[in-house]
Amino acid sequence: MRRALSLLVALGLGLFCQLPYAAGGCSGRVINPITDICWSCLFPIRLGKSVRLSKTGTLSDAETDAPSFCVCDLKPGLNMSFWEPIRTVEIVRTPGCSPSLGGIKLPTVNAPSYSKVHQKHYEGGARRHTAFYQVHWFVTPWLFTLEVLLDQACLEQAPWDLAYMSELDPLWNDSVASFILQPDSAQFANPLSIAACSADCIAASMGLPLNNLYWCSGCQGSLFPLTGWVASSVSHIKSWMLLAHRFAVKMAREGLLWSAHGRDGQCGPYIQPLFQKDVWRMELLYPAPAGAKTFCVPLGRGTTTHYEGRTMSPGSEDGVILMWRRRDCCASPNTLMKEPS
Repeated sequence: MRRALSLLVALGLGLFCQLPYAAGGCSGRVINPITDICWSCLFPIRLGKSVRLSKTGTLSDAETDAPSFCVCDLKPGLNMSFWEPIRTVEIVRTPGCSPSLGGIKLPTVNAPSYSKVHQKHYEGGARRHTAFYQVHWFVTPWLFTLEVLLDQACLEQAPWDLAYMSELDPLWNDSVASFILQPDSAQFANPLSIAACSADCIAASMGLPLNNLYWCSGCQGSLFPLTGWVASSVSHIKSWMLLAHRFAVKMAREGLLWSAHGRDGQCGPYIQPLFQKDVWRMELLYPAPAGAKTFCVPLGRGTTTHYEGRTMSPGSEDGVILMWRRRDCCASPNTLMKEPS
């Protein structure tokens, strides 16, 4: 019964989202979880290390230290691994703009906007395009909402929620004050560390990003500082990918985003302040042409061949990205065989 109600709600949103509208210069489209989400991104689904319950999937699967056999709450089970869509990130120019809710304006405080600070001028006539965006962080556990998998104990069961708005965070537009979240960034503010990000770009483009280079966001460049400033904004999509990654790291360091992979995650999510990149994926939800094929990419992968063509339409300067998290769960035989209610 609950599955049917969830499906009806999703279909209702789907009908509503076919008519995008704008409010005060803010445009968008209500996200339809059935048609807009790349459901093949949750693959592969495995039991233990080698038993596949699904097709392989189009992306490399991260290797974790989760053992095949596990015990949680004195109940033995098998490790079940899959990828779960859990967070939706809006990266916007105008404070309060919500493209994933159809372009409505959320109530917020007076905060910096992209239009006021998007370009800096330097002495001698030289100038460099910079960008500043606000970010909205939504809790969107779509697998649990739609009851896609049988073992609901393995899914994040938090309610759908607008959990964080950067407009209310004084650290988001202050690179100096944000140093409290990133004191380790001082050791990476040198040409060698920045040049090392090219190796992360290559690794992410060919497979998965390098966790050891945690200060890098692959082809998007240096991850720090954890603010809404993009030092060299060459395209909207690169800025969106960088800021979604950056905000996820910020949430992890504040204890608001938990990991759920490996041996430590088999019995439930846990705090991991040092963000691990290869257990996360990104999917661009908006903007995208109607009927466009959806897909996800590892953190740090280049955007030129994947997403750039989707940002050419008017009103496409704001982006929405869905974050996928690798999940390892100790699934007992009883929950694996239990039918959803």
